[in-house]
Amino acid sequence: MKVIVYSTPACPYCVLVKNFLKQNNIAFQEIDISKDEKKKQEMVDKSSQRSVPVTEINGKIIVGYNIQKIKEALGTR
Repeated sequence: MKVIVYSTPACPYCVLVKNFLKQNNIAFQEIDISKDEKKKQEMVDKSSQRSVPVTEINGKIIVGYNIQKIKEALGTR
């Protein structure tokens, strides 16, 4: 399973998503888009969003802090 979280250090909802993943022992790659313009553009291209968090789970894009959709994408409900 491949999980990527596009985030920024100042985003409280990003922290909530990352904490949820950590608490459930889900390995994820964190991409700080405030430090990487190419990754920021990659996130925009994938999600059509400029706001964070954007979570990608096996190619499925979840915008914002939506734990229900994250659980569904992880298959944990």
